[in-house]
Amino acid sequence: MASRFLLRACTLNLTRSNVTARPLQRAMATGRGIPTDDEQATGLERRALQALKKGQDPYSMLKPKHYAGTREDPNIVPSIGTKRLVGCVCEEDNTAIVWFWLHEGEAHRCPSCGTHYKLVHHELPH
Repeated sequence: MASRFLLRACTLNLTRSNVTARPLQRAMATGRGIPTDDEQATGLERRALQALKKGQDPYSMLKPKHYAGTREDPNIVPSIGTKRLVGCVCEEDNTAIVWFWLHEGEAHRCPSCGTHYKLVHHELPH
């Protein structure tokens, strides 16, 4: 009985004071709307975005530059070590991959097709 009385009294008070329920307004912390990737990126993602703005490619995310594959203009292979395993697809529609070790120093040649590759030391940005 008391609960009915209390409920009725509350609804009467709300209708008399003309209070209408409005949805909550949601705003971002800056007040400018949804933040961009640059504004909310942290850690390694932020470093990568800043490097891309400067024109650098710290994690080899972009398409590599096209090289001729000759002794004078070999395909550049970045590595953090002194050697790396390289796979060469000698022909465009070939399904077999020719694997060979590439060591730091002069350009090495693919044993199957003759394309030249050169290992270049690459420092990671972190």
